[in-house]
Amino acid sequence: MARLTDHHYLAFPLKMGASGAATATRADHVRQQIEQVLFTNPRERVFRPEFGAGVRLLVFEPNTSALWEITRKRLIACLAEALRGEVDPKTLEVDVEGEQETLRIVISYSLATIGQSERHEILVGNGGGSSG
Repeated sequence: MARLTDHHYLAFPLKMGASGAATATRADHVRQQIEQVLFTNPRERVFRPEFGAGVRLLVFEPNTSALWEITRKRLIACLAEALRGEVDPKTLEVDVEGEQETLRIVISYSLATIGQSERHEILVGNGGGSSG
């Protein structure tokens, strides 16, 4: 059984078990927040219509360098807001590029106060998924 001090956050998606709600480490919690931002469409949340980048919608757009740059700027803005207090904003980096029917998003950052570096790669489109 994990120590309580190792887990401070509710896991997303929310899961209930015999011992209560599932929890996540801080690093996992931030990764889960990033996934929420990426895969939530703008205006999908009633009380937070500005939340979300809607990257799934991008699979229907021309996979060009112009799309990559627009997506990169949108993600930096969305993630900076959503991760305020969790991630050192000076370390947040987003790289977007595409190949054929896949958009590759790489997000790098350091957790605020502890400086732990994290890097996540998310593939959107054909063969999409995520890796840490």
